[in-house]
Amino acid sequence: MKSLQPIRRSDFRIYLGKKFYRIKRYAQWAFDEKKYARRKSNNIPLPNVIFKHKTPLLRQLKDIDMQMQYNKIINLKLAAKSLNSIIIQPGETFSYWRLIGSTSKRKGYVDGMILHYGKVQSGLGGGLCQLSNLIYWMTLHTPLTVTERYRHSYDVFPDSKRSQPFGSGATCAYNYLDLQIKNETNEPYQLVVYVTDLSLVGEWRSSKTATKTYKVYEKDHSFTLEQWGGYVRHNTIYREVYNMNQECIDDEFITENHAITMYAPFLVEPVEGNTVHR
Repeated sequence: MKSLQPIRRSDFRIYLGKKFYRIKRYAQWAFDEKKYARRKSNNIPLPNVIFKHKTPLLRQLKDIDMQMQYNKIINLKLAAKSLNSIIIQPGETFSYWRLIGSTSKRKGYVDGMILHYGKVQSGLGGGLCQLSNLIYWMTLHTPLTVTERYRHSYDVFPDSKRSQPFGSGATCAYNYLDLQIKNETNEPYQLVVYVTDLSLVGEWRSSKTATKTYKVYEKDHSFTLEQWGGYVRHNTIYREVYNMNQECIDDEFITENHAITMYAPFLVEPVEGNTVHR
C-alpha cells in the first residue's frame, strides 16, 4: 500500500512550478492532436438524460468563514455558464479548463475557499472543485472515458453526511490540474450544469437512450498510521455495469486513492499491523 507524507516546498518553488506546468498545458492545448469540444447547443438540449446529480451549495464546515462559500456560488455560476450545453461529439475531448479559461477578476470571479497543501485558504476563483467533482462523478455513470483526472492529496474534512465514496471527485487548479473526458462512443453527449437556490445541478445527456447503468462503489477502505506520525486514507473505486435487464455484466476498476488526513480519524476497530478501518 502506498505511503505518503507531507511535502514542504518554498513559496518560490511553488510559484515556479505553477508557471512551468501552466506553460506546458498551453503547449499541449496548442500542439497535441486531440480534437477538443467547443460547440454548444443552447436552444435544444439533447433529448435523453443519461445521468443527473446535484450537490448542496452550502455546508457548515468547522472554523470556515461562510462568506467564502457564498463567494463560491458566484464562481460556480460563472464557470457553469462557460460549460453549460457543451456538446462532445464522438472522438472529441472535453477539457474543463480549456472551456472555463482563467478565473480572473475581470470576468467577475471572487475569492473563495481553496485547499493549498492541506490548508484552507482564500483564493481567486475558489470553490470550483465542487463543479469538477460533480462532473467526474456523473461521468463515472456514463460510457464516456475519463482520460485525465487528479485526486486530492489531502483529506481535509472528516466525513459528514457523505453519500459518495471517498476519492470519487476530481480536484482542479488552473490550468495544469485539468479534467479531461473523451467521447469514445458513437453518439454525441451534452453536459448541462446550472446553479439553483440550493444546489449545483448537472446532467449528462445524449441523442439516444442509455443501454447500460452503473453502480460506483469502493473497496479496501482504510487508514494507515505512518512513521512520520500522521494518518493516510486509502481506497479503491470500482463500478458495476448493468444491462437494461439489470444484469451485472462487468465490474470495472476505476482508480485508487491515497490522501493525507488533516484530522484525527475516528478509529473503530484496530487490526493487524498499523491499519485501521472506519
